[in-house]
Formats: sequence, structure tokens, C-alpha cells
Amino acid sequence: MKQLPLQLGSGPAQSFENFAVGANAAAISAVRAASASPAPLYLWGPAGAGKTHLLRALAREAAVQGRRVGSFGPSLETPWTWGEGVDLVLLDGCEDFDASRQHAAFALFVEAATHGVPVVAAGRLPPVDLPVREDLRTRLGWGPVFQLLPLAEAEMRVTLQREAGRRGIALSDDVAGYLLTRFARDLGSLMALLDALDEFALSEQRAVTVPLLKRMLAEQTTKEGA
Repeated sequence: MKQLPLQLGSGPAQSFENFAVGANAAAISAVRAASASPAPLYLWGPAGAGKTHLLRALAREAAVQGRRVGSFGPSLETPWTWGEGVDLVLLDGCEDFDASRQHAAFALFVEAATHGVPVVAAGRLPPVDLPVREDLRTRLGWGPVFQLLPLAEAEMRVTLQREAGRRGIALSDDVAGYLLTRFARDLGSLMALLDALDEFALSEQRAVTVPLLKRMLAEQTTKEGA
């Protein structure tokens, strides 16, 4: 079975423990309990709300338990084949499924129903607004649907500083404030920026400060324009 990787990037593996909960406690509880329910579960929200993080956290937890997970998304070429022993199916980026992937996703739903396997899916739009075929839209919206809400500014600041600490970075209020006022509040992008900042600070053997961050960004802009 073709599968997506559980973890991307050089930062800490995405898990339930390092997910910034905010106002999404009910959604997280539902995701963690999804394996025990025959009804599909669907998560939706803007980029950076944590949809992919939760899917990877669920996949990671299932793998630790010795279960086999099938993970599928718009970057994975079709055909998507059902594998023996799969007991959890994850679908990410549903709004970007083309006709071929919509057909493949619907076929996975049929197989999952036949084998009593739960499906957890995610997209930027609620099921009713997804640009997909009607039979797939119906199945995506058949079970519980949760909207993931972005973190408030104070929660985002705490999360940034906590994740910086995991990377060995002492992130001052000044640096955190600079990041939050000048960049989109997309945790995925901000975590990638933290990783880049960590590498740059190590290469320069300097503490992380606003001037160092500005210099890193200026050098990146220069390289991109070269």
C-alpha cells in the first residue's frame, strides 16, 4: 500500500502531547477515540490549524500500538490500493483531490465499511463545501465533523516559546512578538521557521535575537533572488 510519511521536517515528531490544544479539546478527544467508532470523523479548518498534525499524531499512536495505518493525500499518486491488515485509514487535504483521487478515496470508504475500519479525514473546508463528487462528500460528512479553531495570540506565543524550548532555543518575548506580528499565524510555517532559526543560530554561534532573525531572513531573501 502506498502511504504518506508520518513525519516531515526536522522538528520533533508530531504527537498529541505537543499539539497546542487551544479551543479544540473536544476535537482532540474525538480523534483519539476515532479508532473505536465505525463512523468516519472529519476535521476542517484553515492552514495551520493543526489538521495534519492530528492525523500524524493518530498515525503515530496507532503504529506504536502495532496497528497498520493507510495514509492518503493529494500528493500521493493513484491507484490507492487496499492493504491486508489495515485497521485505520487517514485522508488529508480532501479539498485538493482531483477526479482520480476522489474515485480512489470513495473506493477506500467502501473497503473500510466492508472491513469495519475507521476513517479519519481532514480538509480546509467543511464537507458540504468540498469540491468533490457527491457520494464522497456524503461519506466524509456522515460522521462527526469538527472545526479546528486557530490559537489566540497569547496561546500562539506560549506555543512558540514551548516549541522553541524543545529545540534548545531561548525565545525571548521580543523575538516571539516579531514572529507573530510579521508572519502568518500558521503553526506549521512558524515551526519550520524555528527550525531554520535554530540552524542559523548554531552556525553563527549566536543567541537568538531579533537582529539575528532579521539577518537570517535577509540572507534567505538574497539567496532566493540570486
